[in-house]
Amino acid sequence: MEGVMGPRESGQYITENSKDVFILDKGVQQLAVILYEKVKSGKFDVKIWRRHELNVQTMDEEAVNWVFVTAVLNFSFWSEKDTEKYLVKYKGKEHSGYWALVAAINRALDEGYAITSPSYYASIDLNTMKTIFRSDSDFDIPLLEERHRVLLEAGKVLNEKCNGSFANVIKAADKQAQNLLKLVLADFQSFQDIHEYKGKKVGIYKRAQILIGDIWGSCEGQGLGEFNDIDTITMFADYRIPQALVYFGVLRYSDSLMDKLKQGYLFKSGEQLEVEIRGVSLWACELIRDEIVRLLKADKEDEISVNAILIDHYLWDTRRELADKMADIPYHRCRGIYY
Repeated sequence: MEGVMGPRESGQYITENSKDVFILDKGVQQLAVILYEKVKSGKFDVKIWRRHELNVQTMDEEAVNWVFVTAVLNFSFWSEKDTEKYLVKYKGKEHSGYWALVAAINRALDEGYAITSPSYYASIDLNTMKTIFRSDSDFDIPLLEERHRVLLEAGKVLNEKCNGSFANVIKAADKQAQNLLKLVLADFQSFQDIHEYKGKKVGIYKRAQILIGDIWGSCEGQGLGEFNDIDTITMFADYRIPQALVYFGVLRYSDSLMDKLKQGYLFKSGEQLEVEIRGVSLWACELIRDEIVRLLKADKEDEISVNAILIDHYLWDTRRELADKMADIPYHRCRGIYY
């Protein structure tokens, strides 16, 4: 987007000007060592995405259309209390958060709803959305009307400009992740995660980048998921990765910010503290990636590749696995469509 800094540049700029969120070099180095060992073990690569049982398991046009719908709707799952979660039961298992959304999409496909087809969801009505994303708890998915609005927008764009398939957008990007990012931002308004921060326009682009990362992962870097510049995609700045980075000693919050978080303060999208949490988290993951690359080179393992997408996956999955241990670290609450 013209006049807007990209995520990496934005992350560095925000970090250099942040007053309440700080990166701890020791934490960066310690987490990099942990991930470096995982990279060397062969358990930390592009195939990690398809190991999740709910993720689509094919590598075709239908798969990327599935990925696109999940990215369009991938925002704001946090609940006011741990006992008030949106839950979806699918194939005998109960899922919460983002995985509840994915389970609902898979359930809908099983029930005959063409929820991943742009020709279908471009005119989907709100009542059908309520049925598809119905909860198996007493608590509904947040922001259903916003999800309905952005899904209608996405379907309309794909039908009018892209011959009814997101695969055509990918093909137009010519194996360049940055080209795809530009195309997504230009045509789909709900992905325009742009904010003013100390005189500059910063682009964080959580959902647009996770879309590209998930296409890469779903296709294991092949076919429609082949990008020559995938390493230019940064982490996906949400509300859970910062929590994990604090847990690992990579981030430190000022006392005043920590007090706000502990009080359950509701941030507005784009306010300074919210942008600092997300932007500094993004830059921290870039520094972690750079340190892993340095360690690999020092160990003459240059052929092994690692990027911020994989670091994000590790932190996100680990946060869920260690949820009890991280319970005392508050995450920032912001109700909106960008993450």
